[in-house]
Amino acid sequence: MLASMNLSLHEWLLRDRVIEALNSNLSLPKALEAARAPLLELMPADYMGLCLITLGPHVEFKWLVPGHRLALLDEYSKWVDSDFIRAPIFAQPNVALRDSEMLTRKELERSPLYQRSRELDLSLEHVMAVLLPVPPGLCGAFTLYRDRRLPFSEQDATLLTSLTRHLVNAVRNCRDVQAATTGASLLEELYSRPDSAFLVVAPPSHEVLRSQRAAALLERWFVPSDLHSSGIPRVLQERLEALTRMDADARVEASLWVSLRGDAYRVVRFIELPATEGPRSWALVLNEIPVSIPLPETMRRALTTRQADIARGMLRNWSNKDIASEFALSEETVKVHVKAIFERLKVDSRADFLYQASHLNKPV
Repeated sequence: MLASMNLSLHEWLLRDRVIEALNSNLSLPKALEAARAPLLELMPADYMGLCLITLGPHVEFKWLVPGHRLALLDEYSKWVDSDFIRAPIFAQPNVALRDSEMLTRKELERSPLYQRSRELDLSLEHVMAVLLPVPPGLCGAFTLYRDRRLPFSEQDATLLTSLTRHLVNAVRNCRDVQAATTGASLLEELYSRPDSAFLVVAPPSHEVLRSQRAAALLERWFVPSDLHSSGIPRVLQERLEALTRMDADARVEASLWVSLRGDAYRVVRFIELPATEGPRSWALVLNEIPVSIPLPETMRRALTTRQADIARGMLRNWSNKDIASEFALSEETVKVHVKAIFERLKVDSRADFLYQASHLNKPV
């Protein structure tokens, strides 16, 4: 996708600024506010908003709108059933869609949301939106609005699609590691949680802080010969050093480390801390997940019977060959099923599947 974008140097620099801003704070409203100016310059628009959608028996909507207030979104609960954006983006998650791909111009002008925007003197003439799946149980609908008759271009949609992983990562990190609302620092908030296991490291290998639970986990996971001279496990120090050299797109893919040892998975998420917490250090958040975790019910309902069987095999750390043997299938058929499972569950890899399944069984 990146190779297909015909961007000027200035546009590439703007895109980098957007990504940097999304990673600048673990308060989601502040991260969006920081990203607003470069994003609206990169894809010219008059307003932007992120709707956090909590899934469950009672679906909840919460709008975060940096910059200019949008009175229409303050009334969103009244108009949610008339929202012409929701169905199309849910049908194609992670793909930016323009209003012209959702409905005709005549249908847009007849829609209750458009007519209400005119009554509020907003005149939202064009929209572009993308669904951000953030399992478990959360989605984000990121939307750009123009109040003039200038349609979003195909290049705009490609650009927004290229930023989707970074938007998902920002929402996920802000959800997983909430900054304290009382004004305490992020690290104080983390340290106050009795079940929190984390290291804070200033690259390449200076350990700033280690929680008590992390100390216990690392002692169980590694032997002295596994440690770097700094005392940090060498495999984690090397992953962190590699992350600091990666560009932002590659970094999203490499921020989760998973290793199977005995009857448990060892999982470490690498989260770059905000500059306001001091130099750009990293939090390494540690979890230990039993191999025998069951397939969560919400995942099972999204899969066919055969896919659910294969998903349970993956949770037992079976290879594609093992799964093929167990269910009398070819390895190629198993690969097709695995790809379909990932698409249905909106996960990127086996590691991500494991991580999201563990969240649904017991939040980590």
